[in-house]
Amino acid sequence: MKPVLKMSVLAATILLAVGCQDEKAAETKSAEPAKVEQVAAEAAPATFATEDEKAAYAIGASLAQYLSANLEQQKELGLNLDRESVLAGVSDVFSDKSRLTPEETQQALQDLDKRVSDIVEAKAQAEAEKTVKAGEEYRADFEKLDGVTKTESGLLYQVETAAEGDKPAATDTVKVHYKGMLTDGTEFDSSYKRNQPATFPLNQVIPGWTEGVQLMPVGSKFKFVIPPELAYGAQANPTIPANSTLVFEVELLEIVKAEKPATDAQTQ
Repeated sequence: MKPVLKMSVLAATILLAVGCQDEKAAETKSAEPAKVEQVAAEAAPATFATEDEKAAYAIGASLAQYLSANLEQQKELGLNLDRESVLAGVSDVFSDKSRLTPEETQQALQDLDKRVSDIVEAKAQAEAEKTVKAGEEYRADFEKLDGVTKTESGLLYQVETAAEGDKPAATDTVKVHYKGMLTDGTEFDSSYKRNQPATFPLNQVIPGWTEGVQLMPVGSKFKFVIPPELAYGAQANPTIPANSTLVFEVELLEIVKAEKPATDAQTQ
């Protein structure tokens, strides 16, 4: 976990400098109603004395966006890192009256990193346990349905469309149409939606697929419920949480035969 406030302090520094410039500019203006000044400021195009001033302002604006998003992320974790305290720290350092020594500042940031890391880890653990429980309940219910078979490995399958074609071996390449879902029905992949069947070596996919598709005659359609240990296990990605039970509807279209090399044809 990277320190969450190191960049934020830099952003606050620049924001403070810009704010001071704005305050000085306001003091030189003649007294006008605040509402009129606000409307004029909103209507007036941005002007800068030099390109350096404009570039500096752009850096401040960009970092301000980072600061705002960063503090919002901490808020979502239950941490109250308010902007006033961040700006107070910058202001105190500018005034040579920091309430923390450099060593204390570094320690505070390290402590914050540890707190954030612990919170994130606890949330991930709770989510993983929830996913495991949901998968166990789904598999238990699915196993009770008519026509469902459970293999020794724990793979569950149901024949939706029977066929009498050949069955592939683990070393074969197959062409399939499929749809993949989480147990709550969320679809994370579909060759049907792409309107393009998938072709791949059967021994280069998740174990549940390698085992399950070998049970399928060409032309058949199966529904597979794959436990985490036969899928992606504790590995998570943006669409599949860790320890997910996966549900696939698979249609075996073809066992793809390897083309013979030209040299073989010439020697026959």
